[in-house]
Amino acid sequence: MTQDVVRMMKKTVHFTGRVQGVGFRATTASIARGFDVAGTVENLDDGRVRLVVEGEADQVKLFMQTLMAELGRYIRQTDDEDGEATGQYGDPRALDAFKVRY
Repeated sequence: MTQDVVRMMKKTVHFTGRVQGVGFRATTASIARGFDVAGTVENLDDGRVRLVVEGEADQVKLFMQTLMAELGRYIRQTDDEDGEATGQYGDPRALDAFKVRY
């Protein structure tokens, strides 16, 4: 009997464009509730939005595809970095695992 290895990952993305004042964070959080992901989204003082998301690699990928399909019209540029999940955002399956930071 073989056991599948689940790859957990962390993705940090900085979005540039018309990403503040358009409901970007609220929409991101709403989309996140449809996936097993944990993390945060927040406005930065320089006008960008920072997203940190953790979960199984396939869930993070699908979440990002959905996010870009929904909000891509506001985004001019993304700078992203992939890494190892830390677990600091909690269990991706928890209902409150993804939060908007103010």
